[in-house]
Amino acid sequence: MQAFLGIDVGKADFHVSLLQDDRSWSRSFPNSPAGLSQLRSWLRNRKVKHVHACLESTGGFEETAALDLHENGHTVSVVNPARIKAFAQSELLRTKTDRVDAALIARFCKAHAPDPWIPPAPEIRALQALVRRHAHLQEMHTAETNRLGSARTASSVERSLRAHIDYLTAEIQALEVEIHDLVDRHPPLRKQRDLLTSIPGLAKLTASRILGEMPNITEYRGAGAVAAFAGLAPCEHQSGAFHGRTRLAKVGNARLRKMLYFPAMAATQCNPVLKALYSRLVAAGKPKLVALAAVMRKLLVLAYGVLKSGKPFDVEYRTA
Repeated sequence: MQAFLGIDVGKADFHVSLLQDDRSWSRSFPNSPAGLSQLRSWLRNRKVKHVHACLESTGGFEETAALDLHENGHTVSVVNPARIKAFAQSELLRTKTDRVDAALIARFCKAHAPDPWIPPAPEIRALQALVRRHAHLQEMHTAETNRLGSARTASSVERSLRAHIDYLTAEIQALEVEIHDLVDRHPPLRKQRDLLTSIPGLAKLTASRILGEMPNITEYRGAGAVAAFAGLAPCEHQSGAFHGRTRLAKVGNARLRKMLYFPAMAATQCNPVLKALYSRLVAAGKPKLVALAAVMRKLLVLAYGVLKSGKPFDVEYRTA
């Protein structure tokens, strides 16, 4: 009998819903190693030797549970929350609780059999954790800097802000050293980073962040799939005589879109291919932000190209 397990993961706990033939069970567990051990015992008590588990990609909370289930021989799928939301709309589901969401995810898993999730190698998981922490600290640094310069503050508050900014600066610099050291210690990662930095506009840190967010980038079907993962694929709105503006889908990895913004701006100045693309779109009357979004997409496509081919970026490639 095939079994399907829907898991709704939260910070403190997670709710599960088990479907097996026409029977179903629900339960909640603490989101901790002890809770995962309880889940394994709960499955064994129901004579479940193998289950297809499905979780939403929720920014990190799901990774521990997904890895534990995978290591214990179960099939695991980690899906975009937008797919679960669309499935709920197709069922006209109006109630939203953790228990209801877990049952919804289990039904989605049974109906659509999403692709299995393959966990990244340990060094990739370490790199992902480092680059995400780096991004969080940068956001905090920007926020504190804005507070310092936004208005006059009391001297004690100003001292506190400056001390915190100095601390964040030191932490960011230390993380960058750790990120570069991690990549240097693993030849495959170092080779991929060197390929990415051959593209004008991509520095070592951005290259490492791309590798952390898209460790299996070369396994995508093509450049369009890579762009769709990052939410940089165009989304057309047309129905009958109505023709809406084409926009970015933005259904994808928001971290990738955010990290590509400033490299894309740099690439419009230093990368001949992307500079020509940007100039051509602006000359055609496209808003500058639209042109920059196209450059972001192209930059990610070039990254996919050099990693897939194993060859450094060559500005004369098309001509050749």
